[in-house]
Amino acid sequence: MEEEVSILFMPSGLRGQVAVGTTVLQAAQRLGVDLESICGGQGKCRKCQILLQQGEFSKHRIVSRADHLSELTETELHHQSRKRLKDGRRLGCNARILGDLVVDVPEESQQHKQHIAKAVTAYDIQVQPALRLYTVTLPEPDMHSPLSEKRRLQQALASEHELPIMDCDMSQLRLLQPALAKAGRQITVAVYQFQQIIAVWPGVKEEVYGLAVDLGSTTIAAQLCNLETGKVVATADTMNPQIRFGEDLMSRVSYVMMNEGGDIAMTQVVREAFDQLARRAAKSAGIPVEDILDMTVVANPIMHHLFLGIDPTPLGGAPFALATDQTQVVRAVDLDINLHPEARVCTLPCIAGHIGADTAGMILSERPDLAEEYVLLVDVGTNAEIVLGNRNRLLAASSPTGPAFEGAQITSGQRAAPGAIERVRIDAESLEPSFRVIGCETWSNDPEFAEKSARVGVSGICGSGIIEVVAEMFLAGIIDQDGVIGPVSDKASERVVADGRTFAYVLSEGERSIRITQNDVRAIQLAKAALHAGARLLIDKMGIEKVDRIGLAGAFGSHIDVKYAMVLGLIPDCNLDNVGSVGNAAGTGARIALLNFPSRLEIAEILPKVEKIETAIETKFQEYFIDAMALPHKTDPYEELSRVVTLPALKAKAEGGTDDERRGSRRRRKRA
Repeated sequence: MEEEVSILFMPSGLRGQVAVGTTVLQAAQRLGVDLESICGGQGKCRKCQILLQQGEFSKHRIVSRADHLSELTETELHHQSRKRLKDGRRLGCNARILGDLVVDVPEESQQHKQHIAKAVTAYDIQVQPALRLYTVTLPEPDMHSPLSEKRRLQQALASEHELPIMDCDMSQLRLLQPALAKAGRQITVAVYQFQQIIAVWPGVKEEVYGLAVDLGSTTIAAQLCNLETGKVVATADTMNPQIRFGEDLMSRVSYVMMNEGGDIAMTQVVREAFDQLARRAAKSAGIPVEDILDMTVVANPIMHHLFLGIDPTPLGGAPFALATDQTQVVRAVDLDINLHPEARVCTLPCIAGHIGADTAGMILSERPDLAEEYVLLVDVGTNAEIVLGNRNRLLAASSPTGPAFEGAQITSGQRAAPGAIERVRIDAESLEPSFRVIGCETWSNDPEFAEKSARVGVSGICGSGIIEVVAEMFLAGIIDQDGVIGPVSDKASERVVADGRTFAYVLSEGERSIRITQNDVRAIQLAKAALHAGARLLIDKMGIEKVDRIGLAGAFGSHIDVKYAMVLGLIPDCNLDNVGSVGNAAGTGARIALLNFPSRLEIAEILPKVEKIETAIETKFQEYFIDAMALPHKTDPYEELSRVVTLPALKAKAEGGTDDERRGSRRRRKRA
């Protein structure tokens, strides 16, 4: 029998066992990993470039080393010599697997690029940026008035634009006289925060730009804005390359603890991603990257610290101490981000050890502190940030939901990319499913589906699809309130099949069978229970029975159907008319801070008043968590939801008898 080893592909998180000697490309094809190859694995197209990740990945029980890949082939050496193969890259079709591996598939090697749903959210912003342009014409030097050019500039800005006397450093002083000589002593200067001149141009300069960035643990999304008009002129996004070191935040902290220099490596790759995003956005807008002079960044605390080059390990355990909870302003060049030589980067303040600047951005965007009603804001990600309150009081907490909502830890799960199932419906009588995949608007029960979806295929199921399929399985009676999958004896269906000691639901058959297993349902239950328990804890602390409005933020929150989120009990019961997406609120907050300097001061005043609730030390959290494991909840009848959806318990009551009595004959399960 051939020896088998483990291989884990990032950022997809797909993992499997393959025989020693298998090429990385063959392994990717067997596991459904999106690795491009158009030459049939002959090493000619160079599309299948991959990057080996070295180190101990304890979460996956993999030690990945360089000698676990075969040596460079002649083909690879040939491409290397002609600089066709980037440093450290291998060709997936040439590199053979000799031991356990973690492999990164760069974005340019992915045939179907990641679908990142962090679209720009419309928002009316009063444009008052931190960086402003001023054009002045200085008088000629005068022997009778021996003022320096710097002094003449300061006086001109004060008299013509009522600016305070401000300084400019040596780099700008060196540019001042050449700029004056080029355009008849007319120059334009960029003033940052009404304090310092950071750029000088000859003549009139009318436009400069800024970048608002939402640095998430999974994705990074940037919005390039004209600082004069406030218009978003381009966007760019990418997967966070730190995923290769760990899917969730704590696994990345663990990587730093177990691998010397791990924090430096993560800081380097995320800064490189920023640099690339800036270049892509500038190219898309048709401007030189040097015209970007300001940047605002929101991130969770661990991403925030790693971006700034601060050791994140104190955030990995109690008391979860932040290195700083204040706004930080640094030069972009000091972060290895190549914009204008004097461009500034402003990171919004964090709130607490697990509640970061992304939550600050969400508050700045949604302003619950100005509302009369009780507003619950939830940013759903690998770590869910939750804010509850109104004009009188604000509470905030974080819940460890994990990456299940993003496709990780799910048998056929994947991140949102073309070919991923994103919408699901199950016929309550036949138990037959219909679904829709990203990249194809046709549903699977349409006769033309096979033809229209051929380009993207059916590769797996992403977060929104997982939410819907589990909710639909519950509504159809395939799983009970405890989340247990069982055969439905009064409905003839081959969709529910034995899976070891449990059962699974067959969602799609074909080249790659997609099943929802008992472990998948449990992973979703654990994630949704953590989020619900965190929200319930804040409601309890606030001393209210229910919330008036719920806003779901982030890419995931923007894409899920709120009805199905409530059927699962992902969020507390609320009038569905008052539940909806608030878009990429964190990213919008970053854009507000970029375009409106007073908002930076305002959020710095709001955050110290936010009460931080630490779920890890709250005794009731575990009780709330256990109750929230049930669908939609063990004790909450979800009266508001029941007005819109007939929940199985109510349906059973209407048909006579309890839910258990009605379905008892259906739920035969294999026992050990």
